[in-house]
Amino acid sequence: MLRIHVSGVDLSKVRMATRPDALWETALSFHRLRDRRGSAVFGKWRTETRPRLNGEVRLLSAVIPSRGYFPDFLTPAQESGEPFGIDAGMQALRDTPPDRVLAELALLGAERRDACRFPDSPAEGLGRLVDALRSYHRAAIEPYWPHIRASVEADRAVRGRALLDGGAHELLASLPPMIRWRAPVLEADYPVDRDVRLDGRGLLLQPSFFCRVTPVVYRDPRLPPVLVYPVTHSRAPVFAEPGPWLGRLLGSTRSTILSAIGNGCTTSELALRAGVSLASASQHACVLREAGLVHTLRHGGSVLHTLTPLGGSLLRGGAPLALS
Repeated sequence: MLRIHVSGVDLSKVRMATRPDALWETALSFHRLRDRRGSAVFGKWRTETRPRLNGEVRLLSAVIPSRGYFPDFLTPAQESGEPFGIDAGMQALRDTPPDRVLAELALLGAERRDACRFPDSPAEGLGRLVDALRSYHRAAIEPYWPHIRASVEADRAVRGRALLDGGAHELLASLPPMIRWRAPVLEADYPVDRDVRLDGRGLLLQPSFFCRVTPVVYRDPRLPPVLVYPVTHSRAPVFAEPGPWLGRLLGSTRSTILSAIGNGCTTSELALRAGVSLASASQHACVLREAGLVHTLRHGGSVLHTLTPLGGSLLRGGAPLALS
C-alpha cells in the first residue's frame, strides 16, 4: 500500500502535468516491452517496436528490471514540475552527479544480482546508458508520441473537469480506481508498504500512457513529489490506422461535430455546441471514435470526448503534429 500524506498546504499545491514526460514514458514502456499483459493496448506496439531494436535491450535490462525499483536518476524531475521533453531530459540525465548514479545503482544491486555496475568510469557508463535510452526512445516512443500525447491530454481533460467541479478534493477523488482519496491521505495499490510525506511541497500528478496497474513514485523522499499514474485507455484500438470508417465521415454535420469537440466536451455539451439532438450527437461521436478521430472516456455519469492525433490533424487540414 502506498500512502501519500497531504496537508492543507499540499492540497493547494496539487497540480497536473501539462504533457507526457518523455523519460517516464521511455522507462515505463521498457516494462511493457517485456510484459505480455495488456495486449489489447500494447500488443501492436510491441510487435512493431521489437524489430527496430538493436543492442539497447541488454544494457537497459540491467538498470530497468521487469518489475520493481529502477533508479530515480533515469527520470529526472524539474523543480518547476514541467515534464521533460526528450532532448532536455537526456541532457538532465547526462548531468546526473556521479555519486548519485553510483548510490542508486548500488541500491538496485542490493535487490538484483544482474544490476548494472558500470565497469568503466561513472561518466562513461552513464554516457553509454544515455545513448542506449535515446536509441530506444527513437525506436519505441517517437513513432507513437502523438497517440501518447492524445491519451494524456484526454486524461487531463477529465481531471480538469473534476478540478473545476469540486476543487483539489474532487481532482484527487477522480483518479483511477487503484488510487483512493481518503483525506488527508491519498492511498494506492502498491507492491510494497510505503509512506510519502509531502511536507508542504505539493504533488505533481503525471498521467502516463505506459504506466500500468499501479502508480509510481520516486524512492528518494528528497526528490520533488510526483505521482505517475496510468491513463484510462479508450475502448478503440489505440494505434489503429485509419480504416473504412473514414468513408462515412463525408458531410457537413460530422465536420461540425468534430469542430465542436475542440478541447473536450461531454455528449450533452456536444449536442448544444453542434445544435443537434443528444441521440444524434452520441451517434456521430460513436462513428468518429470508430474512425479513430475521437477519444472517449467515462467521467462520472457522463462521457468525455477529445480529439485523437488523426482527428486534430484532419481538423487542421492535415497539418503535421509536433513531437513536443
